[in-house]
Amino acid sequence: MLHTEFSNQLLDDEKQIRQEVFVSEQGFEIEFDDIDNNSMHMMLYSDDDAVGCCRFFPEEAPGEYIIGRIAVRKAYRGQSMGKRIVEMALQHIKDTGASIVSLSAQVQVKGFYEALGFQAKGNIYMDEHCPHVHMEKVLQ
Repeated sequence: MLHTEFSNQLLDDEKQIRQEVFVSEQGFEIEFDDIDNNSMHMMLYSDDDAVGCCRFFPEEAPGEYIIGRIAVRKAYRGQSMGKRIVEMALQHIKDTGASIVSLSAQVQVKGFYEALGFQAKGNIYMDEHCPHVHMEKVLQ
C-alpha cells in the first residue's frame, strides 16, 4: 500500500534516495544545500519500502512555491511513482493556498512535467553538467 510522509527536516530515506539517484546515478556533486533546512520534505512509501521523494518551499512572492529534488528509486520507475509524488506534493502545496508552483526540470524529463501541466518558461541553462529548463504550473 502506498503512503506518504511529510517532514520539515531532511529524512534519512530521502537522503539515501537523493544520493542514489542524483549523485551515484547522475553524477551531480552539489546535492544537499541550505534549502533543505527551509523545505517541507515528502517521502512516498510502498508498505515499508522507500520509493521516492521531493522537497518544496515557498518562493519569495506570495502564493508561489518551488518543488524540486524529485527522485524515484530505479526499482520503482515505470510505475507512475514520479507522477504520484508530484501530484501529492502539488495537492499539499495547493492546500497552503499557493497558486503557482515552479521547478527546475532536467531537459530530458521536460515532457514528464508537461504531462502534469507544467509549462517551460525561458531558455535552457546548465546546472552542473546537465541542461535544465524553468517550468511553472498554475494551481486551480
